[in-house]
Amino acid sequence: MNRIKLIEKIGSDAVRRLRNSKLANGKPFMITSKDLPAKHTYLEFPDRSIKIVTLSSNGHDFVILNTLNPSEATLLRKKHGLI
Repeated sequence: MNRIKLIEKIGSDAVRRLRNSKLANGKPFMITSKDLPAKHTYLEFPDRSIKIVTLSSNGHDFVILNTLNPSEATLLRKKHGLI
C-alpha cells in the first residue's frame, strides 16, 4: 500500500470509530456532502434515521429540513462508505 492510500485508510478508520462512538453514546453524527446546498448537512441519529439540517439563526441549534426514508438513508451510507 502506498503512502497516500495508507493515510486515506487511517483517516477513514478514524472517522468510522468516531461515528460508532458518537452513535453508541446517543449523539448524532454529521455527514457532510457536496451534493447538498451550502450550509446544509446530514445528521445521522442513533435510531438510524438521517435528516437534512441547517443551522438556526441563533447558530446553536439545527433546523430539520427533511428526513430521508430508510432506503435513501442506506444509499447515503453506502455512498459515503459507512456500511
